Amino acid sequence: MEFEYIKALHIIFVVTWFAGLFYIVRLFVYQTECLEKPPEAQKYLRPQLDLMAKRLWLGITWPSAILTLIFGTWTLTYRSGYIYQDFMQFKLMFVLLLYVYHFICHRIYKNLQIGKASWTSTQLRLWNEGATLLLFAIVFLIVLKNMADMAWGMAGLVGLSLLLMIGIKVYKRYRNNN
Repeated sequence: MEFEYIKALHIIFVVTWFAGLFYIVRLFVYQTECLEKPPEAQKYLRPQLDLMAKRLWLGITWPSAILTLIFGTWTLTYRSGYIYQDFMQFKLMFVLLLYVYHFICHRIYKNLQIGKASWTSTQLRLWNEGATLLLFAIVFLIVLKNMADMAWGMAGLVGLSLLLMIGIKVYKRYRNNN
């Protein structure tokens, strides 16, 4: 019974972590676009966006990343044999990439908090898809426990990603024309 509670908490914090990652990058887009506005517009908009990013990043996303790691490790202690299985080793590789993604987001966050935009809003929109790709890979692996099925799922995801990139380009043109 204890295992189910620990696993449930792991899943809950994975969900809140991803929610934070998805939304923080969206806030990065808004912060970056804000820095391109005239100083008068920035005066009111920037402090609000910076505060929203700070509360999300430090109050939700970071704690969720830490608790995901704690409960994920704890869950794995109940299924220690999984660590030797290919699907789990690949899943953990994708989880490691997710933490790298998180740390890169932290660097972007710190720069934007001091008013330095090192990425364009278009680059950030594309960056936001990285978390989606990692989410799909991790979920396919943990549910299917099979690399071949995960590969087919990822192929579908790459196709979806290409459609998303096209959609982003079309939206950018539409937004710039209106």
